[in-house]
Amino acid sequence: MNAHIIRQFPLFANLPEAEFNILSESLKECHFQADEIVLEEGSLSEYFYLLLEGEAEIIKSLGTADERVVAVSGKGSIIGEMSMFSKDGAHTAGVRARTPLTLLRITFDQFDAVLHRYPPLAYDLLRLYSSRLENSESLTIRDLREKNRQLTLAYHELRAAQAAMIEKEKLEHELELAAKIQQGILPEKLPVYPGLDFGSLMIPARHVGGDFYDLIPLDDHRIGLVVGDVCDKGMPAALFMALSYSAARAEALRHNRPGDTVRAINRQLLQINRSGMFVTLLFGILDRRTCQFDYARAGHPSPLVLDGQNQPVEIHYRLGQPVGLLEDIVIDEQSIQVPPGGTMLVYSDGLSETVEANKDGPSLSHLCSTTLDRGHVTAQGLCDELWRVVSELSPDASIPDDFTLIVLRNLMPAGAWLTPSSI
Repeated sequence: MNAHIIRQFPLFANLPEAEFNILSESLKECHFQADEIVLEEGSLSEYFYLLLEGEAEIIKSLGTADERVVAVSGKGSIIGEMSMFSKDGAHTAGVRARTPLTLLRITFDQFDAVLHRYPPLAYDLLRLYSSRLENSESLTIRDLREKNRQLTLAYHELRAAQAAMIEKEKLEHELELAAKIQQGILPEKLPVYPGLDFGSLMIPARHVGGDFYDLIPLDDHRIGLVVGDVCDKGMPAALFMALSYSAARAEALRHNRPGDTVRAINRQLLQINRSGMFVTLLFGILDRRTCQFDYARAGHPSPLVLDGQNQPVEIHYRLGQPVGLLEDIVIDEQSIQVPPGGTMLVYSDGLSETVEANKDGPSLSHLCSTTLDRGHVTAQGLCDELWRVVSELSPDASIPDDFTLIVLRNLMPAGAWLTPSSI
């Protein structure tokens, strides 16, 4: 082997010509393919390498989850000589070929002989180790700075996440309180009258909703029924719902005709509405002696009435506009009769639109008919059954809109209207 090849290694640059010739005759050329292991960390050997061509990775914890490339050595580097000075003679790191390698192998005995013949080589070796140590320290400092930067970033992200979590928990607590308050607004008990069976159910799509309902005793034989649906969901809708509910209850006690009540509610909401929200509303007065239901509909779904054979009764309707937007609104005013053995549903579109969206399924009237045909179904039982159907039709048990329903069942036989003496 030509001596000039060895001169490219800084460690041997100052060797006398005679030593170059001795080394060039004793070195053995070796070859490794890319990704091939040259040295294993902790292994013992009696030689090290001079790197002629290619690049090699110096690796700690080779082949483990903690594997880390600490350096990349190129042409002119020395590999594996540190084990010659370690206490147990083991390699302190692993070496893997990044590219195809051409190496010269030198034994420890050969190198020790050169040191004895030419002691100044020891100083060159110390300078090499000093340079390596300096580079290693610089790399360690850079690595520590990067880890410190990452830890600082992670710390700030953790603090932000904790603050967001606390804020989320506070918001959830506030929403739970709002939901309890909203549920507290709704009637605690339904009216109990001879021959009549009431049921009701409201399920908000979120913690709080924009739907509301009420059953308001007006005198000894009249009951006000109201169902409203604010045009949004969540907290804004819940606040506007509370205002609409209060207006409905107050105005129901001041007027005898449902249309007058709805117009008065509209005037109240117009005075306080700065958000552009609106409410669809159905308010009616039920005469419990005759089961006549006079109602005013403001953009809300029409009631559904089933006769004594659980068949739908045709109801004519006209245009009705929501309250809270226009001063002179158009209202659909109607009067219907709930026949003996019949049933009436007053509901929000969270029920009707969910059922109608299922194109292959039965209509709302058909669902009610088949449920009632089973016999001995209470008004509350019908509410619960319809909610079961709606919840099953909703993906991921998340309903798209608030579900609100009042059911009245007329249990009186034909011709047995209540008289004043029986009230």
